[in-house]
Amino acid sequence: MIHTNLIDGEWLGSQDIVENINPSDTREVVGLYTRATTRQTEAAIAAAAAAFPAWSRSGVLQRHSILKKTADELLARKDELGALLAREEGKTLPEAIAETVRAAQVFDFFAGEALRLVGQVLPSVRPNIGIEITREPLGPIGVITPWNFPMAIPAWKIAPALCHGNTVVFKPAELVPGSAWALVDILHRAGLPNGVLNLVMGQGSVVGQAMLNSDALVGITFTGSTGTGNRVALASLEHHRKIQLEMGGKNPMVVLDDADLDIAVEACVSSAFFSTGQRCTAASRLIVTDGIHDRFVGALIARLDVLNVDHALKPGSHIGPVVDAQQLASNLNYIDIGKQQGARLAFGGDCLNRGTPGFYLQPTLFTEASNAMRICREEIFGPVAAVIRVRDYDEALAVANDTPFGLSSGIVTTSLKHASDFKRNAQAGMVMVNLSTAGVDFHVPFGGRKASSYGPREQGQYAAEFYTTVKTAYTSA
Repeated sequence: MIHTNLIDGEWLGSQDIVENINPSDTREVVGLYTRATTRQTEAAIAAAAAAFPAWSRSGVLQRHSILKKTADELLARKDELGALLAREEGKTLPEAIAETVRAAQVFDFFAGEALRLVGQVLPSVRPNIGIEITREPLGPIGVITPWNFPMAIPAWKIAPALCHGNTVVFKPAELVPGSAWALVDILHRAGLPNGVLNLVMGQGSVVGQAMLNSDALVGITFTGSTGTGNRVALASLEHHRKIQLEMGGKNPMVVLDDADLDIAVEACVSSAFFSTGQRCTAASRLIVTDGIHDRFVGALIARLDVLNVDHALKPGSHIGPVVDAQQLASNLNYIDIGKQQGARLAFGGDCLNRGTPGFYLQPTLFTEASNAMRICREEIFGPVAAVIRVRDYDEALAVANDTPFGLSSGIVTTSLKHASDFKRNAQAGMVMVNLSTAGVDFHVPFGGRKASSYGPREQGQYAAEFYTTVKTAYTSA
């Protein structure tokens, strides 16, 4: 079967067909997927614009029903869809199933939100005048998503867009078309009118550029690299387009002398190495105070030594492969940079041979690192972390905040004083105490500061800030 693009309710192919390769076994082709052309992308945008007037005035029960059906099917098929996700992205099967469940929860939440759309009625300061403040759909929206969460991130962008009455042109990352196609197929069969959701798979230079060039897309929500996010922002200025950007992270995890050592090790392993470190919320800077440093490093290395890196579908695998050869090469380059700049390679750093040919990399830990090193300044997006030794809490906080990014920040401590101070003064959009930096809930806002994020927050009720526009209406009695 050749999987095609959905444009104005029709599945349309092209001459450009690519293989979706399993990073756990590069001999396996997960599926064949069609790349959209510039003309097809423009047709998808036109379809979204044409469908917007009717969909923006659709009944809330219709939106609720479609989103709820989608949630129910995702949950019912979580094992099947999780296996597909694991095969094309490389995260372990339990993680992939959990991500599919997360997508179902997102759609279920926004199905409820469709019935809870609210406004305000206020008195005017002038007599005999009433004021209504309402939120209206923004319009046709471009959705551009990354490869590391191929089911959850599209869900938390598409679900609120549809909930609030917008139409969508969806471009998934090239590496993970399978999960995107499956999600769009479910939504399409759930009863979306033609043109409301359009899928255009393909290259950023073709599909993404056509979206950026369009006057018809009044908003673009993007998750990906900081460099690409900057290009989305610049290209959107001339169109006066609303943008929502979620980009990179170089997240810190502070470990204080009074930390519970077991909690500290598990929080850091989960933050830095699970999902192969391919998360924007991964903690790749482990900032550890003097009194616990040596014990922490020893315990962390012992924990890394028992982690099993193997095929994503293999029972007992803790970490799957890196997503593709290009990302693996980038990770290895950063490992070389770390050694060249004077950090000590304390664990890992080598490619691994397994029963199937894949992009397997040992979890990699540097010690004796400084916050000025490139491995501590630039996002690596792999299972690579560096330990930075500091004197005390004050230095730890200063180092944690010394970064161009500001997505997630964590601390492990038993001190209420330090935990409270860190929550107040960490320069990040999300702060975790005695928890992994990477675990977030679906019903609360997600986003960061500095170069990590731009525009309104994602998820929960805060999603309305991007997907709607506010109208204030005055009525004289």
